[in-house]
Amino acid sequence: MMSSNSPLSHFVIPEEPIMSPEYHPGRTAIQSITAKLLSLSLAVGLVSVAACAPAISTAVSSSNNMSPGEPIPDPRVGLRAGKFDAATAAWNLRLVSTTQPTEKFMGVTNSDLAFLGNYAIQGNYNGYQVWDISNPAAPTLKIGYLCPASQSDVSVYRNLLFVSGEGNGGRLDCGTQGVKDTVSRERLRGLRIFDISDIANPKYIGNVQTCRGSHTHTVVVDPKDPDNVYVYISGSAGVRSPSELAGCVRQTPEKDPNSALFRIEVIKVPLAHPEQAAIVSSPRIFNDLTAPARHGESPGDVARRTAAAARAKGAYTAEIFGAERVLPPQFINPMLDSIVKARGGTGAPTAADSAALRTALPGIIAKMIGEQAGPGPRPGPTQCHDITAYPAIGLAGGACEGYGFLLDIRDPAHPVRIAAVSDSNFSYWHSATFNNSGTKVLFSDEWGGGGQPKCRTTDRREWGADAIFTLVNANGAPLLVRDGAVLPVNPATESMRFQGYYKLPAPQTAQENCVAHNGSLIPIPGRDVMVQAWYQGGISVFDWTDPRHPREIAFFDRGPVDSARMAMGGSWSAYWYNGNIVSSEIARGLDIFELVPSQYLTQNEIDAAKTVHFDYFNTQGQAQFVWPSSFALARAYADQLERSKGLSAARLSAVRQALASAESASGTQKRDALTALAAQLDTDARTSSDAGKVQTLAKAVRDLAAATS
Repeated sequence: MMSSNSPLSHFVIPEEPIMSPEYHPGRTAIQSITAKLLSLSLAVGLVSVAACAPAISTAVSSSNNMSPGEPIPDPRVGLRAGKFDAATAAWNLRLVSTTQPTEKFMGVTNSDLAFLGNYAIQGNYNGYQVWDISNPAAPTLKIGYLCPASQSDVSVYRNLLFVSGEGNGGRLDCGTQGVKDTVSRERLRGLRIFDISDIANPKYIGNVQTCRGSHTHTVVVDPKDPDNVYVYISGSAGVRSPSELAGCVRQTPEKDPNSALFRIEVIKVPLAHPEQAAIVSSPRIFNDLTAPARHGESPGDVARRTAAAARAKGAYTAEIFGAERVLPPQFINPMLDSIVKARGGTGAPTAADSAALRTALPGIIAKMIGEQAGPGPRPGPTQCHDITAYPAIGLAGGACEGYGFLLDIRDPAHPVRIAAVSDSNFSYWHSATFNNSGTKVLFSDEWGGGGQPKCRTTDRREWGADAIFTLVNANGAPLLVRDGAVLPVNPATESMRFQGYYKLPAPQTAQENCVAHNGSLIPIPGRDVMVQAWYQGGISVFDWTDPRHPREIAFFDRGPVDSARMAMGGSWSAYWYNGNIVSSEIARGLDIFELVPSQYLTQNEIDAAKTVHFDYFNTQGQAQFVWPSSFALARAYADQLERSKGLSAARLSAVRQALASAESASGTQKRDALTALAAQLDTDARTSSDAGKVQTLAKAVRDLAAATS
C-alpha cells in the first residue's frame, strides 16, 4: 500500500484513458489495440462474489463450418488490397450498391445501423447519416447530422431516434471541438434523443446522462405499456467524477450501495413527452459472479508480440488479462505529470519519477481491471456490451464481457438475470441473437476488441467465434416449440445449454481486423439463417437450424484496406431489412446486397422472406417474424421437404402442380383446391420422415385457403 506522503498517492488516473472502446481514427494499430484492452479492463470492478457458472465444455469438436458446395479454393483468400478499389469475392450474394461516406463523415468510423420506413440510419463517430434506400441500387443521402460522439450507435422508435455517446469528447451542444477539461458540464456521456418526425430536419430534444456513458443501448417495447418505451444502457467507460455528474460513485457496491459499477441503467421514455426521459432503475444483474476462465494469446500473437522490445526501448508495459501490453502515452503521461506536481516539481519527469510509476503500474492496472490484491476469486463483469431484447417471448440475451446472460424482461423496467453461462474459449461476449421461435440463442465473441486480426490460419476456430445454445426448461429438456404469440408461462425456469460454434471459414491476413460482430436473422421460413459482419472478414450468411453443425451458405468479402499494415475497415454491422442486406462498412461507407438462389436457398425461400415487412428495425430489439399467407411461403416449405427428402419426388411434383393450379384459379375454386391439398398433406404427414415440415406446409396451404375471398 502506498504511504500518504508518497507522490504516487496523488495520482490523477485518467477517468477514461481512451476516447472510445472501439477504433478511433488517427490512432496507430498498436494504440487502438491497447486502447481497446484498457477500455475492457475498465469495465471490470472490485467486489467479492460467489462462485461463477461452470465453463462450457469444449469436448464438442470444431467444425470447419463450410458447406459441401462452397467454392474451393476459397476466393476470399488472397484478394487485392485497396480502400475503395479492393478486389471482391462473393458467393450466393450480389452487391447491389456501395455508397461512400459524405465529406463530413469520410475517414471517420462508421458504426451501427437502424431502419425506419425507406431509410437506413448509419451511426458514425461524427454523428449519423440518413440514407434513402427506397432504390437499393442508388441510395441517396437525406441528411448527415454532425454531432460527434463514440460510438453513435443508433436505434429508432416511431418518431424518435436514440444515439449512444460514451467517449470523453462528446458535447451536449454537438460541437466538434471536443471537451478538453477532465471535468466538464459540457460533456455528453449517455443517450441523445432526437425527434425525426421530419427526418430531413431532426430536432435534438434531450439527453439522459449516465455515469459510464452509453457504449450501446437497447430499445425495449413493452406490449403492455403503449405510452412508454424503455432503453437499456450498456456503458463500459470509467465512472465519471461526481463533480461532472452528481451521484456517480466509483467505489464498489459493498463499500457504497450507490456504486455505478455492476449495474445497467433503464431509461423510461414517455412517448408523449420524450424530453422527460429519465433513468427509472439500475438493475444489479451482475451480482454473485466471479471472473470466468479465459484463454491466453494465440501462437501467432505470441510470435508477434512487441511488448518486450518496446520495454527495452523505454516504453511502459503492463500485464492485462494474462498478456503483456504496451501502454499508450495518453494513459502514461497524465500519471507522470501527477508525480511531478505532487513533489512540487516542474518540467519533464525525472528517472526517479519514471521508476516510481513503473513500480506502481501493476497495482494500478490490477485495480482498474478488478483484480483483487487479497485472497479470494476475482469479481465478474460490471457491465454488458450489448443486450438483445425479445419482448415477444419475455426474454433478453445479455452479452456481458465474460458471460452470456438470459434475462426475464416481462417487467421491462426491472430485468432479472435468470441464467448465466461462461466459456473459456470466449474472450469478450459481445452480442446476442435469438432464433425466431425463441428456442435458441447465439452469442458472439469479440476477441481482440475488433481492432485485431483474429481470423488467421493460426487462430483457433473456437476463439472469436459464435457460440450457440438451446434454451432448456427446469428439467433440462430442450424447448423445441414455443408459442411466440404469447409470453412463456414461466421464463424464470429456463436456462441455456451449449451446442456448437460457428466461425468464418475463410482465413484472413494479419492486415485485416476480423472477428465475430453484429448480425441479424434473415426471415427464411422454417429455418434459422443469419447474416453477420466480420469486420474485414466481410459478411457471412450461415444456417444454424442444426445448432451443432452450423454451415455457411453465402458470403461477400473485400481485400484488406492496406496490404502493408493493419488499417481499420470492414463491415461493422450487416442486417436484413425488408428484402435486402445492408452493411455499415467502417471505412468505405454503405453496402447493400441481395441473396442469390442456390442449392442452399431457393428462390421461393427468398421470396417468402421478402414478404416479411417491418416499419422500423433495431437489431437489439428483436422483433418476431410473422409470414403472411402466400404461395411463396407454401412453395418454400415444399422446397425444404425436397431438401430433407421428407416427401418423394413424385409426391412433391404433385404438390407443386396442385399449388400452381390453385394459384391460377379464383374464388371458391381456389379455396376448395387448397382445402383439398391441405387434407392430403395431413395424410402425407403420417408416413413422412419429416412430419413436422409436412404439417407446417399443410397449415400454410390451409391459411391460404382461409385468406381466399
